[in-house]
Amino acid sequence: MNQAPLLDEVAGYYADRLAQHGSTPQGVDWNGEEGQRLRFAQLLQVVAPDGEGELLDLGCGYGALLDTLRPRFQKLRYLGLDVSPPMVAAARERHGADPLARFELGARPAQPVDYAVASGIFNVRLSRSEDEWRAYVLDTLDTMHASTRRGFAFNCLTSYSDADRMRADLHYADPCALFHHCKTRYSRQVALLHDYGLYEFTVIVRKP
Repeated sequence: MNQAPLLDEVAGYYADRLAQHGSTPQGVDWNGEEGQRLRFAQLLQVVAPDGEGELLDLGCGYGALLDTLRPRFQKLRYLGLDVSPPMVAAARERHGADPLARFELGARPAQPVDYAVASGIFNVRLSRSEDEWRAYVLDTLDTMHASTRRGFAFNCLTSYSDADRMRADLHYADPCALFHHCKTRYSRQVALLHDYGLYEFTVIVRKP
């Protein structure tokens, strides 16, 4: 699918959030730091204990994942990609001193990486239909699979959320359907994490 119009809309939305809230969890549409750190811990389970190689943070925002990643993986190279120019600028400002980190504008890496993670990029569908957004999610997962050697991980808001707390502009994914998609399309080694106290789930795809 042609993602350009959709990604332009998303980039504008997050540029507005950053302008309103700065480099904070609210600036990338999360409630607070505690939940943000918790979801990052789930995603980083995809990285092998050796901590070697390069990780792509797709939709990196202002680079908050690095705050959780770096104390655990001092040698892991990091590439942050985002479609919002102000987000990339904010990330470079926060983490410019990290010699193993770089931030670029874009939606896919130029070269394969060892790991990829995506946090929150599948949540805010704005005015897009459910069918169009679901196609975007699956297309992006294909990109993450094609771009990685050792595995990838992503999170989504869950369709098991309380109905009275759901927002019309957000996408709530079926965890079982995405687990099946990843299991049958990408790898036999897939984990579904839906037990960490947030209205979301994380899928980890490991490659042998």
